[in-house]
Amino acid sequence: MIRRIIKIDEEKCNGCGLCAQACHEGAIDMVNGKARLMREDYCDGLGDCLPACPAGAISFEEREAPAYDEAAVKAAQAKKAAAAESQSSPLPCGCPGTQSKAIHRAPAQEFPQEAGLSYKEPESRLSQWPVQIKLAPVNAPYFDNANLLVAADCTAYAYGNFHEKFIKNHITLIGCPKLDEGDYSEKLTEIIRQNNIKSVSIVRMEVPCCGGIEHAVKTALQNSGKFIPWQVYVISTDGRILER
Repeated sequence: MIRRIIKIDEEKCNGCGLCAQACHEGAIDMVNGKARLMREDYCDGLGDCLPACPAGAISFEEREAPAYDEAAVKAAQAKKAAAAESQSSPLPCGCPGTQSKAIHRAPAQEFPQEAGLSYKEPESRLSQWPVQIKLAPVNAPYFDNANLLVAADCTAYAYGNFHEKFIKNHITLIGCPKLDEGDYSEKLTEIIRQNNIKSVSIVRMEVPCCGGIEHAVKTALQNSGKFIPWQVYVISTDGRILER
């Protein structure tokens, strides 16, 4: 059928993602840093995305396109809401270890040594729980204004000063792309999209299979539609930070 539908000029698009946020039907998504009309049958032709675009990259056109499918849009919205709810709630097992909390620490304790000297026990810098990507609630309060650290499991064991170098002053999420089922990118996208994340640090091992966690974070940053400073650190199997 011939109907009015939006048109996105990728040359003008600056990748801000505001149109994707303004599209309540979910017709627009970010692909490789550019807005794209992903589902023509989700576009109602009303143009809520037009005033949101600061680059003037969106316009209307009359052309052959599938009819607007309101039922499919509502089903997709319900599915997304249910997924967000399940991610932000404790697991069905009711395990206390999945409950979200911030951690406030007392100063490190000093211990006496011979000759009148003393030393401080190394202090944990972890500031929240849980740390597993799959267990972290999407809308946990500690994500607000957070410097986010996304690290592969093995990095904390390989790099001796991990707490001071990486965890300190960060909200920490960990995972293993080789051993865990599924892709982290969708969960990370929602965390970044729904919270005011100030920066993202990615820490991975040098082994090729660990590239999955780097890819997931980069995909999440692109899909979130936000411009956030990010940096990748690669740890060698003998515990060094490698230059890239």
